Amino acid sequence: MNLVLKDIISVSLVLFSVIDILGSIPIIISMRKKGIKIQSRKASIVACIIMILFLFAGEKLLTLFGVDIQSFAVAGSIVLFLLGIEMILGIHIFKEEPESTSSSIVPIAFPLVAGAGALTTILSLKAQYDNVNIFAGIVINIILVFLVLKFSDLIERKLGSSGAEILRKVFGIILLAIAIKLFKENLIF
Repeated sequence: MNLVLKDIISVSLVLFSVIDILGSIPIIISMRKKGIKIQSRKASIVACIIMILFLFAGEKLLTLFGVDIQSFAVAGSIVLFLLGIEMILGIHIFKEEPESTSSSIVPIAFPLVAGAGALTTILSLKAQYDNVNIFAGIVINIILVFLVLKFSDLIERKLGSSGAEILRKVFGIILLAIAIKLFKENLIF
């Protein structure tokens, strides 16, 4: 288990694409306008804990159901592919979770940041990368999530709605390519 910079960057980009925190800025702004107080630090810490727990316990959960990591990676690649399609085409394949006014943990930490896509991706990445590199990628993304949550108003003003949409589409294409790569590498005939 070595820290490999190239792997950390790859994992970070994959998770960044899946989490799509920049694409979530309109959701975050909308929540703030509805009076929901977003606690950036608390939401980031909870999302980090969920993702790290899933990194280390997710495989055991799969074993409990008799599923190997390669099969999960193939299934995860299909989910990633669909998420990429959503991002590029602007359609909704997955059901949106209802918004909560109780706290920033739901829906910010879960499912916006540490949602099904991120958790599936973490387990899928285990087929290709060491846990230490995935862990580092998670931490890097949580730092980015914290910064985006903290400065979402400023980011929205700087990017504009069209800038955020362009970023979302670019990361959607990257996500499609990653999904196809994961599928090819883990499909066993």
